[in-house]
Amino acid sequence: MGIFREGITIEKLNTSSHGNMVGHLGIRYTEIGEDFLVGTMPVDERTIQPMGLLHGGASVALAETLGSVASLCCIDMSKFSPVGLEINANHIKSARSGLVTGVAKALHIGNRTHVWEIKITNENNELVCASRITMAIIERK
Repeated sequence: MGIFREGITIEKLNTSSHGNMVGHLGIRYTEIGEDFLVGTMPVDERTIQPMGLLHGGASVALAETLGSVASLCCIDMSKFSPVGLEINANHIKSARSGLVTGVAKALHIGNRTHVWEIKITNENNELVCASRITMAIIERK
């Protein structure tokens, strides 16, 4: 069964990306597993810095998107909301083109916090960025 709520689909997740930064950056969700979420992001004019390399901030945006949405998929949204508490990223290798793929894997799913490790790789499966995000799970008012 896994850690995610029933009824979560790639199609629903991708539909939620329209009209916000996720859609603007071209991030697409591609796979949901037992305890992980996968998404891709193009390395193009939307996500590169002036020297033509993948912008570190774009990598962090992909990592935060995957960790946040993965937490969202774990909780009862009528009662709780996930909010980013802390994120870090180590930029390991540059990318100039193609797609990068992020895999968010749960390290901790608690009642008040979730911790996700996000590894971003290039099309040759080389590590581009290693990130970790802590999500606070807060009660909705």
